[in-house]
Amino acid sequence: MPGILDKFSKKIGSSEEDTEIEEYLDTLGLEEEDLLEEEADMWIRPMTLEESPDTKKVNDRVKDGNIVLLNIKPLFERNTMKLKKAVSKIKGNAKGIDGDIARLSEYKLLIAPQGVKIAK
Repeated sequence: MPGILDKFSKKIGSSEEDTEIEEYLDTLGLEEEDLLEEEADMWIRPMTLEESPDTKKVNDRVKDGNIVLLNIKPLFERNTMKLKKAVSKIKGNAKGIDGDIARLSEYKLLIAPQGVKIAK
């Protein structure tokens, strides 16, 4: 019987394998040297849009020449009108500095600084 159960569990996938891949993916980029603020020409900054005033922080990061990976889910779930206004401000800033903006997924936006264009 163990042979039949083994075949069945391989077909549906084991939760142990799922857990292992999740742990592996969660630790990507957490090497010791990556945790320090090193000198770099450009950073990719993950940020979350919680409230409308967060747009200033996003715009400042982009003006400084960084790429922002923006999670809009918290504001999307609370107030879509505020989200629309906030994204409009961010989009206007990106276009104003000759940057770019694109939607990556349902709740993720990518905002690029001057001189960086996003293939859409």
